[in-house]
Amino acid sequence: MEAAKVTAVVARLVHDVGLAEDLAQDAFVQALEQWPRDGIPKTPGAWLTATARRRAIDRIRREVNLAGKLQQVGHSEELRVAHLAEGEFDAALEDIDDDVLGLVFAACHPALTAQARICLTLRMIGGLTTREIARAFLTSEATVAQRISRAKKTLSQDGVTIEVPSGAELAPRLASVLEVVYLVFNEGYAATSGRDWLRGDLMEEAIRLGRVLAALAPREPEVHGLLALMEIQASRTRARMGRDGEPVLLLDQDRTKWDWALVNHALAELERAMWLVGPGRGAAGPYMLQAAIAACHARARTAEATDWARIVALYDRLGELRPSPVVELNRAVALSFAEGPGPALEAVDRLAEAGALADYHLLPSVRGDLLARLGRDEEARVELTRAARLTQNEAERALLLRRAADLVPRPAGSQPGSSA
Repeated sequence: MEAAKVTAVVARLVHDVGLAEDLAQDAFVQALEQWPRDGIPKTPGAWLTATARRRAIDRIRREVNLAGKLQQVGHSEELRVAHLAEGEFDAALEDIDDDVLGLVFAACHPALTAQARICLTLRMIGGLTTREIARAFLTSEATVAQRISRAKKTLSQDGVTIEVPSGAELAPRLASVLEVVYLVFNEGYAATSGRDWLRGDLMEEAIRLGRVLAALAPREPEVHGLLALMEIQASRTRARMGRDGEPVLLLDQDRTKWDWALVNHALAELERAMWLVGPGRGAAGPYMLQAAIAACHARARTAEATDWARIVALYDRLGELRPSPVVELNRAVALSFAEGPGPALEAVDRLAEAGALADYHLLPSVRGDLLARLGRDEEARVELTRAARLTQNEAERALLLRRAADLVPRPAGSQPGSSA
């Protein structure tokens, strides 16, 4: 919970993201040694930050010319950090949110490749493991680890500072930041691994960063579009889990449990985004289109009232703007409700033949659902079982296996929909 904040504060001091992360980890190790003996501090985050910053000062003393470095850090800063009492930290740490946002922009610096920016930010800001990031990218853990290591070295060698860009520097960096924020949110919305279906801490952090970005760039429509998208999806949190913590899919959710205040705020954000791309001012971007799709679900008070035809049309626009097999898979789901499972299965089979989603568990999951709706239960059970093997999330695996087990074999010669 505190890792990103501690790292961000120390990174501003030492101007080295990799070193800052190491110093933060040192502080956590000291906490593991000291807190069981002395008790947990009243403000644990402040204690961790103070410890990490003191280690930064010690590192500066050991490895860098003292006079030159202290001129940059400041003698008063050194003394303040070294002796600041725990009770004074509330005021001292008021700018931590800006530091975290500055760390996000540093991790998304143009000196890095797009993949490296996202991997580094997910690791340092979202606290995701290399395995979780690899799942998000549908790539190997070794590849992700190499990207993160190279990214830290690049930032250190280029002397990238921890600050929020302004003016002409903001726009080129914003698209990458938005992508990273949404990936962090997605990991919270549907965790790739572990026992939990949701990771609320990541969802909250992503939405918080989205709101900060909306205040920072109020005339950027995609910022408002992304915020609307995340808030609509987060509004379903209470309805997405059953009494025993099992996942509940969208069409089975009790919509009275949705956070309608959050939905209304999100719809207002989407309206603002749409106004910003009004006649003569540009076109809707990918986050706005995804938010518009989510809004179709949010405006339908029952699953049956969903405007599936509009959702298919929005996915068509999204696919033109940002072609992706995942977009095509989502479009196929919408198509199955707009035109029936038959046309949708044809689209999914084309995706399966292409092979781009070979290890993506939602492909056999969707295919299994479509086969079940067509009465092809045995084939559906095979697909759902395969999807369960591919997912790393225990709650999702249990759901998929339960859906597979619910498909009772039909007697020979029976027809779909018969009493058999």
